[in-house]
Amino acid sequence: MKLLRIELYKVFKRPRTYISFGIVAAISFIIQLAMLSGGKDFVSFGMQAVTEQFDVQGDIINGYFVTYIILQSLLVQIPLLVALVAGDMLAGEASMGTMRLVLTKPISRPKLIWIKFLASLVYTVMLIVWLAVVGLLVSLLIFGAGDMVNMKSDTFIILLKDDMVWRYMAAFVFASLAMTSIAALALMLSAFADNSIGPIIATMGIVVVLTILTNLELPLFNAIKPYLFTTHMIGWKGFFDAPVPYAAINKSAMVLVAYTLGFLGITIAYFNKKDISS
Repeated sequence: MKLLRIELYKVFKRPRTYISFGIVAAISFIIQLAMLSGGKDFVSFGMQAVTEQFDVQGDIINGYFVTYIILQSLLVQIPLLVALVAGDMLAGEASMGTMRLVLTKPISRPKLIWIKFLASLVYTVMLIVWLAVVGLLVSLLIFGAGDMVNMKSDTFIILLKDDMVWRYMAAFVFASLAMTSIAALALMLSAFADNSIGPIIATMGIVVVLTILTNLELPLFNAIKPYLFTTHMIGWKGFFDAPVPYAAINKSAMVLVAYTLGFLGITIAYFNKKDISS
């Protein structure tokens, strides 16, 4: 615990850590402001096919609806914010020339990796909790609560207001798991580098490329999609289906856990043999 507190002190003394929280708040507030000013036009366009055949009563724009839009937007950007910290965990020590000093302490290299990972995990979970505060709680304060309409490309799902809290809590937990796999990836790349810029850029490059492959509807890539962790990172959306596809969500969670442990295993195996010269 003492070593973990030291690592957390290193994380939260860096300005970039608080920049990440500021970015999450800024994007959330921008979306909330946009929905306040032009949300009705956005909803009218999306619901045009439904309102032509059905009489839709009530205000569709509420805190739950706005939060869903925020999640769709931010969970694409948050991997970069996670990589900003996790990608600096080992490479930052190397670039500052403090890695050799750290390893002179009575701590094994695998234990050091686990402590670095746990510090990244704490930061990641705090970032998701902050997203829940500025996304969900602030949206509910501004727009109020109500039944949520989940607009998909081929269907509309109406979720009752009393059924929304547990769905969002489960979605935030799953999002934390997804971002943890990103933290493990950035930490692994950090072990191979001597400065933090490389792991951060490489992490985002991998996420962007794999996300494109995930979204491309081509037979060439359909065979590999189930094995890409980016395919399973969007499993949080399943909590807003009716009925909830628990089997698919559990499968996605297990894949993300497997990737996380795999990234950590590679990190430990490489770092154990790495020659520390600085």
